[in-house]
Amino acid sequence: MKFSTSTPGTQPWFSLEERPVCCVPKPFIEVEQLSLHYGQKPAFRDVTLAINQGCITALIGPSGCGKTSFLSSLNRLTDLIPGCRLSGRIRLGGLDVMAPQTDVIRLRRRVGMIFQKPNPFPLSIRKNLEFPLREHGLRDRDRLANTIETGLRDVGLWDEVKDRLDSPALALSGGQQQRLCMARALVLLPDVLLMDEPCSALDPLSSGVIEDLIVGLRGHYTVLIVTHNLSQARRIADYTALFWVQHGSGQLIEAGPAKQIFEEPHDPLTAAYVSGMRG
Repeated sequence: MKFSTSTPGTQPWFSLEERPVCCVPKPFIEVEQLSLHYGQKPAFRDVTLAINQGCITALIGPSGCGKTSFLSSLNRLTDLIPGCRLSGRIRLGGLDVMAPQTDVIRLRRRVGMIFQKPNPFPLSIRKNLEFPLREHGLRDRDRLANTIETGLRDVGLWDEVKDRLDSPALALSGGQQQRLCMARALVLLPDVLLMDEPCSALDPLSSGVIEDLIVGLRGHYTVLIVTHNLSQARRIADYTALFWVQHGSGQLIEAGPAKQIFEEPHDPLTAAYVSGMRG
């Protein structure tokens, strides 16, 4: 796979092979004492977690323990929810995410989001990728065309759709729609890709394709994925974090290298969950 790696509208686009590969224990996202409330109801409390650069981190745990809310807080999608209150600290590559002066539009370009259910725009395949590129300053027609082709090739869609780029994106299969959504996020050259159960609405074959694409992002993007599929987390994750509901709110129970979490967990609750005895 090849990914473009420059800022839209400012620099030439080039192969990802020219970009250093990095999956090392070097924190890129640092979360300290983070809590989130919906009105008076806590979603999670006092989460402190470091997310390492270029690595795949899986967030696991039962439904309702705050995993998706935690994911959404990292690019401040929680700002869009009335009555939502976030406290604590999030730093992303030196940026204070929660500072009032932080440009949220630029933040969300740096931190892309893939949702559980594919959500292509009700536009053509071409315009699904062209629209965000134009919004972020890319206007040249040739560069738009080249970037769209590159984005579709990155997710293995180009050969499937190159002859129907002006057809509705909603006519694609579920797996194709999810890959289109991945391409739409990746053409904006994010630093981080957040994924909320990206395979749960797909058939096993489409899920396998998406999983392979996620693995291909390792070293080039910092990926956080919420998944209830423990086998998937074990297959693809470099690091894993277990969330659980305790005292009426989500809590981070344990985090560490995936091998350690699945084979030698420190917390008895983690051991029970990954062995199938709980959850």
